Amino acid sequence: MSYADKVFKENLRSIIEEGTSTEGQKVRPHWEDGTPAYTIKQFGISNTYDLRKEFPAITVRKTALKSCMDEILWIYQKKSNNIHDLNSHIWDQWADKDGSIGKAYGYQVGKRFLHHRSNELPLSEVYPSVISQSRLGEKYKIYLDQMDGALYDLRNTPFSRRIMISLWCPEELHEMNLEPCCWSVIFNVTDEGQDKLVLNMVLNQRSNDFITANNWNTAQYAIFLMMVAQSVDMIPGKLVHNITDCHVYDRHIDIARELLNRPEHPAPKVSLNPEIKNFYDFTTDDLIVENYETEPQIKNIPIAI
Repeated sequence: MSYADKVFKENLRSIIEEGTSTEGQKVRPHWEDGTPAYTIKQFGISNTYDLRKEFPAITVRKTALKSCMDEILWIYQKKSNNIHDLNSHIWDQWADKDGSIGKAYGYQVGKRFLHHRSNELPLSEVYPSVISQSRLGEKYKIYLDQMDGALYDLRNTPFSRRIMISLWCPEELHEMNLEPCCWSVIFNVTDEGQDKLVLNMVLNQRSNDFITANNWNTAQYAIFLMMVAQSVDMIPGKLVHNITDCHVYDRHIDIARELLNRPEHPAPKVSLNPEIKNFYDFTTDDLIVENYETEPQIKNIPIAI
């Protein structure tokens, strides 16, 4: 059994056996036929995965690791809010006629802000969002977006406790076709006596559709942590995944019970192409997945919208 399977089943069993129901309440999600999509939910789930021990992929069903990495590239590397820049169709139902999901996800990552003033001129090939404005005395004003700001800080002030990326922008929520579920990450660096520093990360998620997206989100942000760590020459360490509302939809209950009864397999070995040193050079071809044995995929899972 992979550690991710153990955590997955513990969380799922807790939701099914001890969760509270939203049936009869006023809820936003609905099924394609218009019926309200009720849930059984648990509040405040937190899981910790140590990437130095194993990669957090479940084996009771397959997680499409390259596809979930592609979504990470779409948000944090391409900084896009248009589904035409994404290779999967997971966001199609939220897009307008032009493919936009509004001022959400990658749009928020790509917004530039005055990061700091510095004596050094940053290199645009390392920080693509850099704009060097007029000099202020002996210093330059440096404008970065959130991704470049995090990379800059991890390279220059790694022990700062302020290195984070937030996709939650209250003044623009009304212009998002869907408010971000995974809404922030916080980086934290530790010196554990190894030849390199260790990069850890907290993922904060307001809402998690457990059957369709739980391990998808865990695995994709584990890959994101690996990408960032490799880009700043650190070791990927612990991923802490905090979920406020972790739920199973009413039409997913039978699927949940089936997954609880499925056998497990050892965790796969997942790594990145070691030749890639720049965050913006990663592609899904650089994801190396070995020995990923799983139970059969479950197809045609109904999606609440």
